[in-house]
Amino acid sequence: MARENEGEPYLSLKREATTGSEVDESLAALMTNSNAIRAIASAVEGTLGPKGLDTMLVDKFGEVVITNDGVTILTMMEANHPAARMLINIAKAQQAEVGDGTTTATVMAGVLVSSGVEQVAKGVPVARVIEGLRTGLKRALEVMQEQSRPIKGLDDPLVRQVALVAGRGHADIADLVTRAAVLIGEEKLKDRFFKFSDSIVAEEGAENQVFMGVIINKERMNRQMPQELERVKVLVIDDALEPEEIDDEALGTEAGFTRYLKLQEEFKDNLKKILDLGVGLVLADRGVADPAEEILTDEGVMVIQRVANKELRKAAEHTGARMIKRTGLKRPVAELERYLGSADRVYNDEKLEQVWVLGGKGKPMATVLVGAATSEVVGERERIAKDAAASVQAAIRSGVVPGGGSLEMWVAREVEKVREGIRGMAAYGVECVVEALKRPMAQIVANAGFNPLEKMGDVIAAQTETGKNSLAVDCDSGEVADMYENGIVDPASVKVYALKAAGEVAEAILRIDTIIKKREDKADSSNDTFKV
Repeated sequence: MARENEGEPYLSLKREATTGSEVDESLAALMTNSNAIRAIASAVEGTLGPKGLDTMLVDKFGEVVITNDGVTILTMMEANHPAARMLINIAKAQQAEVGDGTTTATVMAGVLVSSGVEQVAKGVPVARVIEGLRTGLKRALEVMQEQSRPIKGLDDPLVRQVALVAGRGHADIADLVTRAAVLIGEEKLKDRFFKFSDSIVAEEGAENQVFMGVIINKERMNRQMPQELERVKVLVIDDALEPEEIDDEALGTEAGFTRYLKLQEEFKDNLKKILDLGVGLVLADRGVADPAEEILTDEGVMVIQRVANKELRKAAEHTGARMIKRTGLKRPVAELERYLGSADRVYNDEKLEQVWVLGGKGKPMATVLVGAATSEVVGERERIAKDAAASVQAAIRSGVVPGGGSLEMWVAREVEKVREGIRGMAAYGVECVVEALKRPMAQIVANAGFNPLEKMGDVIAAQTETGKNSLAVDCDSGEVADMYENGIVDPASVKVYALKAAGEVAEAILRIDTIIKKREDKADSSNDTFKV
């Protein structure tokens, strides 16, 4: 991170060990780690909430990415400090697990660490702070899960609201994601191995669309192949469509050359089988030999080579095809028939340089095509749509909770009750959890241009008076409002996982007592020393 001084990368109170190693005092280690975590959190907290601003990331070549997406900022920013990388890895894990909530997790982790370090600096033992953290987090997670409201089917209006909030207010994207969710179905969305966000594709110049099918980001091998086919048999080859290879040295022998001629003949027989089966579309993981391209072109077969493995698998699943290796083509024609899939329509879109496979007879699979006016906004539109899709899927699985920081404020008040019942210094660790839970609303309100202390006081008073956990600040008017009534909802699992992830990284950072730079491996290590 650029904030570190080149010659003195850690804030340190150093002692010279008898071995010649330089080791940070424990408090200094905590302080430098806390500063690194705080720097990472400050990089994304300005994006939180409906009034959050964007961040510009610039590489050494001047290429620019402008985004509001927390995990994109974290993964693209330059961060060399080990504690900072720990936090970034937690954000990546959050993204992989639930697909959203990385900014919230990062902000809360920053508060947990900084508050914990403050308590340690005042004389509270680290062990007592961690004990309090665990107690407070356990109660917070229990309360959060109790507040979840289930989604009543895909026609529940809350589904679109989840997509709208996660999609940062882009109504067109929310509508696309909601329609796609209905096409896919609730059962598929609850499948833990299915990722709805993988169905999102963004293209410059495309029109917003939702359709049952998959997109292959490759074109047919040549323009003599058909551009469009209907009621197509599909062969998916998880290999190259080429003759089996033979070693150059073996080819120089009589036996090797005989083997080569035999393999060439087998390859021609395999191509004939493909034609006899009436295959109209061939998808290959790797290259296609020139003779195969020529023969299949003459017979009106569309061939796509070097298809990404992920797209190949999606196409196989959608069409009902079973992927086969090139050696598998030696099987009898009757047996190969079982490996074929089918689709209602295959179309090569020359403008988008893609092939669309529509109406497959395998598993239903919807694709959300998000259009973008320029290449500069394609990436951000795709990120927004993926967040919306991931949030919808998380909501279907776990239900929803009120957003806007309202739930965290409610939970903070419940955790404060736990603090009142704890004797000893562990209470200071519980206080760190309370501060972390209050931070999302404080940051949302600050980003909207209001005074956090004033508005949070209003919310606490309103929640206490009404007993509603859904009261927060309307970022347009600044007044206390019901988030459920305003349609501001988040998936319960996103909130739960964010707090859990924040707690894990905070405890890991607080437990670090000493920072030692590892010795580099050298041929002569007799003069090596450890230095921080």
